Amino acid sequence: MTALPAYPGCRPLELADRELFAGRFAALQPRVSELTFAGLYLFRHAHDYRLAALGDTLLIFGSGYGGDPYVLPPLGGDVRGAVARLLADGLALYGADDRFVERQLTGLAVELTEDRDNFDYLYLRRELAELPGNRFHKKRNRISYFEARHAYRVDRYAAGYRDGCLALTEEWRRVRGDLDSPSLRLETAATAEALQLADQLGLAGVVVTVEGVVKAFALGERLNDETAVCHFEKADPFMDGLYQLVDREFCRLAFPDCTYVNREQDLGEPNLRKSKLSYQPVELVRKFRVTRP
Repeated sequence: MTALPAYPGCRPLELADRELFAGRFAALQPRVSELTFAGLYLFRHAHDYRLAALGDTLLIFGSGYGGDPYVLPPLGGDVRGAVARLLADGLALYGADDRFVERQLTGLAVELTEDRDNFDYLYLRRELAELPGNRFHKKRNRISYFEARHAYRVDRYAAGYRDGCLALTEEWRRVRGDLDSPSLRLETAATAEALQLADQLGLAGVVVTVEGVVKAFALGERLNDETAVCHFEKADPFMDGLYQLVDREFCRLAFPDCTYVNREQDLGEPNLRKSKLSYQPVELVRKFRVTRP
């Protein structure tokens, strides 16, 4: 990470910090997918996440894949004061949504830049669990294609499936081909750690097996009181319809009391954007980069 101005107690993120975040996230009710403890912890190496304090306000510093430093929306305490200090120090604020802009940035001299590639896709969970009507007939057809060719089983993720999910993750990386890609290695490592620490991080999900072999899984966590977020989804790419099936089953079984599911961003990848839009999001959760004018 590029050198930061001095902030009290700046240090790497640790697993024990989960309790430190719990009350702050409960009060904030975040809508941005980055603002979960598991998401921060599992991608702490990818983005060099670090914690610091500014009075009673918790700061989360990170860096993009290109090395540019940023800070996520401050948590607790004097948020407006913290934002003013951070911007004065030349830092950019990443991940501010509309609600944060309205509540914390009104009246401040700031420049807002929409980050479309990182907008989160928000869906009605029940729609993705049931895939009703003509809008979803192609998804249902893909699932029917899979079901007609494979005898399968769906279970909630548990430790007994860990090794099978890890093996599938490694196969997913192999099929992707570019083993020297830093982002691919980081994604694989984060997925593996999520599988190993699911209970400690509060992750839940589903597993699909075919003839006793794990062929797909999805893992996520609660983002706020009414929204779940899916962080990881892997499936055998040679089984047509399996991705649609595991997506449906995650939405059906993992967080049945949630109204919405956040399926994160498309990162500007055209095929991923097309896929996410095809699931009929009810909202794109806008994110802004905030800087001084």
